[in-house]
Amino acid sequence: MRGPHNIWRLIRTGATFERTGAMAQALEAFDAPPAARVAARVLGWPFQWLGLEGDPRQPPVLRAISALGPAYIKFGQLLSTRPDVVGPELANELRVLQDALPAFSIEEARATVAAELGQPVEAVFSEFEPPIAAASLAQVHRARLRETGQVVAVKVLRPGIERAFLRDVDAFYFAASMIELLAPFARRLRPKAVIEHFEGVVQGELDLRMEAAAAAEFRSNTERDPGFRVPAVIWPASGRRVMTSEWVTGTPMGDVLALAQRDIDLVRLSERVIQTFLTHALRDGFFHADMHQGNLKVGPDGAIVALDFGIMGRIDAYTRRVYAEILIGFLRRDYAKVAAVHFEAGYVPRDRDPDAFAQALRSVGEPIFGQDATRISMARLLAHLFEVTERFGMQTRTELILLQRTMVVVEGVARSLNPAMNMWETSRPVVTDYISSNLGPAAVARDLVAAARVLSRIGPRLPQLAEAALVQVNTPAPERRTRALPAWAWDSAASWSARGSWRSGLCSAERVNRLPLFFIQIHNSPQKRLGGKTECGSRTRRFS
Repeated sequence: MRGPHNIWRLIRTGATFERTGAMAQALEAFDAPPAARVAARVLGWPFQWLGLEGDPRQPPVLRAISALGPAYIKFGQLLSTRPDVVGPELANELRVLQDALPAFSIEEARATVAAELGQPVEAVFSEFEPPIAAASLAQVHRARLRETGQVVAVKVLRPGIERAFLRDVDAFYFAASMIELLAPFARRLRPKAVIEHFEGVVQGELDLRMEAAAAAEFRSNTERDPGFRVPAVIWPASGRRVMTSEWVTGTPMGDVLALAQRDIDLVRLSERVIQTFLTHALRDGFFHADMHQGNLKVGPDGAIVALDFGIMGRIDAYTRRVYAEILIGFLRRDYAKVAAVHFEAGYVPRDRDPDAFAQALRSVGEPIFGQDATRISMARLLAHLFEVTERFGMQTRTELILLQRTMVVVEGVARSLNPAMNMWETSRPVVTDYISSNLGPAAVARDLVAAARVLSRIGPRLPQLAEAALVQVNTPAPERRTRALPAWAWDSAASWSARGSWRSGLCSAERVNRLPLFFIQIHNSPQKRLGGKTECGSRTRRFS
């Protein structure tokens, strides 16, 4: 239930950060301005005794986020992929949130599996081991199928996770409403729409049948991609709160030292991570939208193995082309073209100056071209981008949130492997190939053929559709007739006007005429009308 009671939850969030000592560290990591630091500390300090204590063995920020719950952990996972934003030390601390959170008991997991599959665990699995990884919403067990002997991974949702997540999101909705109410300048960011989008995404994670379907589709799309693998789903042993897939081995992407000891080419691996993501997004319009290190492994053959398909992103063909044109425009430093694409797609209001917007884009792009990535401050770059979007009134596009978020995460993963990796140059081959195959004459012909196929399917209905459209255009709109109030409404109004504050010496017609316009239409009044006047005793009063 969304309401003022959520103020308590928001206060507790700040109090938890203050009590655990995380407030100062977080403000420092984000390079918050002095005024914001003072305000946060002054507002948080008096309530610190209300905060959650967390695990004293953990570092401050990790301790605070872990104590606050699953929705906060999701945000912490994002930060863990961006050492260039929060610093390498904090990013490394938060990496625990990816797959090393405290697990729930194996007894609870076995009970969930039995209830979900409708039979004892022993009837399905000959082996069912303790959890090997635990994240914000679920944990994973290694098991063996009794029927085939195949080794599998069994993912089980945390008990009560649905209620805990919805409680957190409820507080986020309240915070978003307060932001829109108290900070009108932030409404263009559409905070409530962002939270609604976030809720929808994670709701999909809470139904493992949807994740299994996403994994199967993703595997089908990518099974011919060299150097990339998706585990197969074992459907008979999967359900709403349990998902079983084939077991895969490999080195976690976050263990850079182990990868180096395997003589893996880290520079090439960082490029493959970026290019694989872009290929899936542009070619298929369906991509893994939670590609942090905890969901990626490097198999024995050097292939990238993707795990956890609860958050997947989709973009339609038109958005893919817009996205590719923006990227290729930046790569070619054609800022006028990039600006034109933004205006054509409706990303920038039409009352803004395209030339000024192109100039602003140049101020974003030029400082990073030709620069070693280690010399680029992502925090400053993101702050500058935010200023540009604010200046030109750009609203948050919820359909692009997952795409933009995943780009940030994927770049962070790639730069953890190769700090000097340049996102723009790495993406050039994939974007160029997509542009050449989707924006040339062949693409135009392909679009025309697709349009012709659509028209052929509705061909028998075209005459009727055309006729209906002509009739609608040529038929004048009917006059809006005002409907008289029913008798019971007039009786209620008359009795109401005879009581209370209406006893002011006004006649019945005058009292009715004082009723709100949304309640009556005075020209339908049953009172005697004399040329726009009401007669009331010896006085007359013109209707207003």
